[in-house]
Order: sequence, then structure tokens, then C-alpha cells
Amino acid sequence: MENKKVRVRFAPSPTGGLHLGGVRTVLFNYLFAKQHGGDFIVRIEDTDQTRFVAGAEAYIFDTLAWCGLQPDESVLHGGPYAPYRQSERKPLYRQYAEQLVQQGLAYYAFDTADALEAKRKEIPNFQYNHQYRNQLHNSVALDAATTQQLIDNGTPYVIRILMPENEEIVFTDLIRGEVRFNSSQVDDKVLLKADGMPTYHLAVVVDDYLMKISHAFRGEEWLPSSPIHILLWKYLFGLEAMPKWAHLPLILKPDGNGKLSKRDGDRLGFPVFAMDWTDPRTNEPAIGFRERGFLPQAFVNMLAMLGWNSGQEQEIFSLPELIAQFSLERVHKGGAKFDYEKAKWFNAEWIKKLPAAELLPLVKPILIDAGLTIANDDYVEKVIDLVKERCTLLQDFVTQAGFFFQAPTQPDTAAIQPKWDAKKQAFFEQWLAVLPSTEWNAEALEQQFKALATELGCKPGELMLPFRIMLVGGKFGPHVFDIAAMLGSEAVSSRIQNTMQLL
Repeated sequence: MENKKVRVRFAPSPTGGLHLGGVRTVLFNYLFAKQHGGDFIVRIEDTDQTRFVAGAEAYIFDTLAWCGLQPDESVLHGGPYAPYRQSERKPLYRQYAEQLVQQGLAYYAFDTADALEAKRKEIPNFQYNHQYRNQLHNSVALDAATTQQLIDNGTPYVIRILMPENEEIVFTDLIRGEVRFNSSQVDDKVLLKADGMPTYHLAVVVDDYLMKISHAFRGEEWLPSSPIHILLWKYLFGLEAMPKWAHLPLILKPDGNGKLSKRDGDRLGFPVFAMDWTDPRTNEPAIGFRERGFLPQAFVNMLAMLGWNSGQEQEIFSLPELIAQFSLERVHKGGAKFDYEKAKWFNAEWIKKLPAAELLPLVKPILIDAGLTIANDDYVEKVIDLVKERCTLLQDFVTQAGFFFQAPTQPDTAAIQPKWDAKKQAFFEQWLAVLPSTEWNAEALEQQFKALATELGCKPGELMLPFRIMLVGGKFGPHVFDIAAMLGSEAVSSRIQNTMQLL
């Protein structure tokens, strides 16, 4: 790595919920920065005020906090290059746009929206470029006096970059290698809008320069904009100042056919946002991975493996392990298919991996929301340890552990009745009589259970299912004597009696 300090940025627009792809861009930026002892910056790109959505900025920071990907500098965290919200940097940009005009590298364009719309109807696939700019209402086609008069009269205008004709523009992408463009295929993008706000193209270059960004990671959908940005770097600051770029592969639909969207999640029944998001404009809700029952560790782990691999068989990584292992060389060029079943597998593995004390603050509120009465935290932790290997999502603790807190109201007696007989009835009646005096641990209970069964001529295996259903309500749960040991003598006796009355 060069001596230049690593400084990377995530620059979202506050226009809605944070999609999987956005969080993965954050993650790859974060991993790279932390691996090289660098800084991770979040800059809010809110120059398009027409698309601004209330609450979206706060949602972005809430998501990063949940994922454990905290910025070193941002609107919330401050830093030496404030402000970190582009709308608050508005006065900065005009000088650079005007500088380009003075150098003959950009120009004023006075065309109205109606005039441009008429051009699009007149010319199929119309682009504002070298082919048509001389036919339009701009300072290239007009003489200097007319241009100045329009400006003096307050005629609204934008500033557009003047793309050169037939120039080859080349850069080296850290993932894709050498990438080439022909400037004639790119239109004269707007750099400064009529309201004085910069477009993304100008703002991203100016801000990356002023904030000393060393590496810029962004989605591959931004590749077509690269020629404009390269020219702006060349014209304004020199190419040697330009960050190294890496264009990340897309996250694809599960069938691999196109970019994953919220619509795909709605259609196929899985989240595509990190956390719940309700669009304030439409009131349309979108469920998040957090609310679906995912651990942040699993979510981050899963995202890291979408488009990157460690080169080892290991798939479960903590954030410190990802920081140590991450390399751009192992980021794939092609898109990564999203697999919700695999995402759930990561979550199940992380639920198994985490100690009960870490799961407790996440699981306890879910159990309470389900209407279960919680005794004490020590008891809940023991329950978590008993059932966590059976849980894929956090909500699964309700079905897998609910019976530890509440007796089954409708035990599955239909599963008991076909093989229920007088001998089994007698066994449970006799066992009930001796339970109060039994040493209360799983091993002692199992020994006594089997000894009494043998004494009464019953097969212990045939008594296990009825006993499980009496305690749990169905054919699931951990080892039945571990359950009995946790529930205690009074609850076990009560549940046996309640179920026997239904048989």
C-alpha cells in the first residue's frame, strides 16, 4: 500500500431504504479501510432535492449502527472535512463549474425542459452531445455577447461538460483491470443545475478531492459514468489525485436474471432491506432482515460472501476475521446470486455460535411480545442454550422454547391415542406418585423413568413420545429429560395430569 492514507467513503442519497447492495458497498469499504488502518467516511449526497425522502438519512445511520459498521466521519460523527451533507456544501461547487466554462471544457445551456422534450420526440435516442449541441440553445452555439445577455437577464441555465469527440478514456479498475471508453459515446452531462446545486458527477469529484478520498468503491452500475468523472479529475485536479476505483459486482435475483430489487423480495417472500422501512410518500412497507429475525453478525457475514470469497472452505466469519481476510483480488467480476436459504443458513450458524448471554437481549423481547411470561434471565439463558441449535431465525425461539414458559393448551393427543393403553396409563400414574421425591436433574429423571418402565413391563421408548407431548405439546424440542429438569417437578406433574385427562 502506498504512503497515502487510506480514506474510503460511502455516499448514499437519502431517497429510501438501504438495499442489500448498498450495505454490501458499505461493508467492502469498511473492511478495506480497517484492514489498512484507514478511515471510513459517510457523505450524504442529497443534491437532488426532488428525490429527498424524510427519514431516509436517519434510517441509513440506524442500519450502519445495527450492522456494527460505524463511520469515522459523517454528518453524525463529525470530522475534519465537514460538512458531510452535500446540500450544505452548495457554495463550493459553482467555482469549479465556472472554472471549467472559462477553460472551454464546459458551457452554459439555456434549453428549457419543453424544448429538450420536443427534441427527444423529433430525434429517436436523442442525446445532448457533440452531434447536436450546435443546434441547441447554449453558449457553444451562441456568441459570447448573446450568452452574457441571457445570463444578465436572469435566464435559467445549467452548466454541461463539453465531452471531447472520439477520445479514448482509460482507467484501471481494482476488480476489472483495464477499462476503456470512447468519449463520443457519452453525452454532455449536466454538472451544475439551474438551482445552483451540483449533479452527482461534479459533486462526487469535488468532494472526493477535498476529502482526500484514496479509494472509491461503488456498484458496477456507475461504470458508464466513469468517463465523465475521469475527465473532471483530469481537468480540475489532475489524474494523479484521482482515487483508485473498484466497481463492485451486482447482487442478482435468485435465478441470476437481472439485478435484485424490492419487487423480487415481495414476490418471493424475503427481505431486501437491512431493516424495516416504510416509504413516507406511499406508506408502502418493506420488511427488513433485522425484523425477520436475523442477527447483524449473520447479515454482515452473508453480505461479505456475496461477490467475495476467502479462498478457504471457511464460511463463518466475525467482523474482525473479515477485516483480516478481505482482499479486492478475491472480489468477483460477475454478479452474485442472492440465495435466501443460504442467508438463513448463516443466521442459524450464528445463533448456534453466540453464547446465550449475547442472544438474551434479542430473544427475550420476542418471547415477551409473544405473550409469554418470563421468569428470570438465568432461566431464559438456560432455555436459549437448550434450543438454539433448532432455531434458524430469532422468532423460532417462540415455537422452539415457548413451552418452557407456558404449558401447552392443546397437546397433540392424536399422536398419543393410537398406542395409548392401560399399561401406559398405569406407568404415568405411578410415576406421578414418585416424582415429588425424585432427585431433580435430567440424568436421575431418565434413570428413574426407565427403571419404572422396565418394572411395569413397558418399553421405555414407547413412553418417550407421550411424555414429550405432555410437556411440549408436540413432537419437537430438545432431549425430553433436559426439558423436564428445566420445568421442575410441579410443572411436569401438572402437564402429565392435564394431558392424561384429555386421553
